[in-house]
Amino acid sequence: MKNIIYTIILLLLISCNNSADKNSTLDNEILQDEKQFPKLKPNRYNVAFLIMDGTYNTELTAPFDIFQHTIFRDSIKTMNVFTVANTDRPITTFEGMRIIPDYNYLSDQLPKIDILVVPSAEHHLDSDLEDEAMINFVKQVDKNAQFITSHCDGAFVLAKAGLLNNSVSTTFPSDIDKMREMFPSLDIRKEVLFVHDGKYITSAGGAKSFEAALYLCEFLYGKDIAQSLAGGLVIDWNVDNVPHIVIKK
Repeated sequence: MKNIIYTIILLLLISCNNSADKNSTLDNEILQDEKQFPKLKPNRYNVAFLIMDGTYNTELTAPFDIFQHTIFRDSIKTMNVFTVANTDRPITTFEGMRIIPDYNYLSDQLPKIDILVVPSAEHHLDSDLEDEAMINFVKQVDKNAQFITSHCDGAFVLAKAGLLNNSVSTTFPSDIDKMREMFPSLDIRKEVLFVHDGKYITSAGGAKSFEAALYLCEFLYGKDIAQSLAGGLVIDWNVDNVPHIVIKK
């Protein structure tokens, strides 16, 4: 009798697992069928934000806000902003915000990316650096992008991809020594909030992600536009008051 009961329980468990697998597959198909890509307007910079589980809110939302607000300025080449991830499902930030990625870089046909933003994420010092698909995506984008920017520990991703081999950079202040230990050949600077070296802009992150984003806008559009963007977010902006290094433009 016990054997019969055990057999019935086993069959029920197998049935439940098969049903769950089918539902998961169906959910993925529904997500693909219902997915709507953002409407990117022509003659704008395409700005992609690389997100994943554990992304920190501020390093994502600070530059996102600055760049998105360019659409309200006339007579400049404004920005299309969108997110990319390795999934179609919502990612969960470190602070618990759930975000549906606009593009899945593993399966979607991506638009040309002019500016890639790499916000910091919880595991950028360890397991994320072993994600070959993600690192290869960054390398591929680097071939044609005009700028690659990182905030906080996003610099570790750029370093792992080999993008900073011939550049000066910075990262989150308390992680600079760790970055130097992991990448001993790199020139990583302390006591600065951002570094601009060629096409790469690395920042200390946190609330200072606003400054690095405003700097790029000033570089692209001029001081007046950058100050108007800052004013719209109630930020006092003067690049001369921000500790930074410009190596080569």
